[in-house]
Amino acid sequence: MSADAPGSALDLLSGDAQTFLAKVWASRVHVHHADPDALVGLLSLDDVDELLTSSAIRTPSVRIAQDGAVLPESSYTRGATLAGRPLSGLVDGRRALALFDGGATIVLQGLHRYWPALTALIAELELELGHPCQANAYLTPPGAQGFAVHSDSHDVFVFQTAGSKQWEVHTPDGVEEPLLVPGISMYLPTGTPHAARAQDTVSLHVTLGINQLTWRGLVERSVRDVLAGVSDEHLPAGWLDDPDRLADELGRRLELLAGNVRNLDAGGAVDAEVRRFLTTRPSRLAGGLHDVLAAGDLADGTLLRRRAGHPCVLLAGADPSRVEVLLGDRSLDVPARIRPALEEVRSRRELRPSDLADHLDEQSRLVLCRRLVREGLLEVVR
Repeated sequence: MSADAPGSALDLLSGDAQTFLAKVWASRVHVHHADPDALVGLLSLDDVDELLTSSAIRTPSVRIAQDGAVLPESSYTRGATLAGRPLSGLVDGRRALALFDGGATIVLQGLHRYWPALTALIAELELELGHPCQANAYLTPPGAQGFAVHSDSHDVFVFQTAGSKQWEVHTPDGVEEPLLVPGISMYLPTGTPHAARAQDTVSLHVTLGINQLTWRGLVERSVRDVLAGVSDEHLPAGWLDDPDRLADELGRRLELLAGNVRNLDAGGAVDAEVRRFLTTRPSRLAGGLHDVLAAGDLADGTLLRRRAGHPCVLLAGADPSRVEVLLGDRSLDVPARIRPALEEVRSRRELRPSDLADHLDEQSRLVLCRRLVREGLLEVVR
């Protein structure tokens, strides 16, 4: 889903995508009014209750803070056994809720790994932004403040799903005090000092962290192999007595290094970066069991849908007879002759194998679609 598509993750969180991106480039705080039901539906108080009291959630997925200090895990966890093997760090719902009742904030960490609604949102947001993202949530009792003024080393989207929270946001122009209620989201650039206090009722808000990929990181990864080719031999003995000689030799080596850098293939380096990003995302396969069971019975008229948040990027390699398909947590190496069919799959939100008739015979297109269902790119519409 593109960043300017209606209903995209970025539009939900920030309004018009182009306006938001202008704010980002200007490193400004941005507040947006959205559909309250859409945001509340991502994580409600009932959802948090279920996680804390009716699941086997463990640390570090939960931490608890009060008056600016993180409480020791021993104050809200217990041990148990499963199939005769010990389990540690299990959150004791009763003890966690007692701390909450005493004014502590409960933090749910890494929700993008285990809460389906946020898993899907993060998957789409990562594709729209091209940066790794994460999700945490903060449950704060009435009138309480979990953390003092602090700043984060990444950009943050914040949205309220229950109650209200008064924020203190420090900007170059002064201190802003937005009040977040369900239906309002806020963007904070990296390094923005902030704090927040719940108002008269319980507060639940979600933060989406954007762990930016940087030009420095891309350049470092691009020249890594060139730098690895620089000799690791020792500097010559006695160089302190003849620094000019050392400078001449360093200049020669730097010139050689510069020539090797100039000869780097920028397009190839970008392909490597795309490959690195799009093969290291977590598996997101909700409904995958049903799809695997249905794949064997897939017919030419079966309705299929692109799984939300899953990329499908095609890269040509050195072998012109092959093409690499990047799917988010893996890559496929397939014959280049099926590339037109894959381009057709990429261009459609929904399709049937028969829609690939211009590119593949019936048996071949069924084989391809079954493979893409099993790999998680397509799901069977039920």
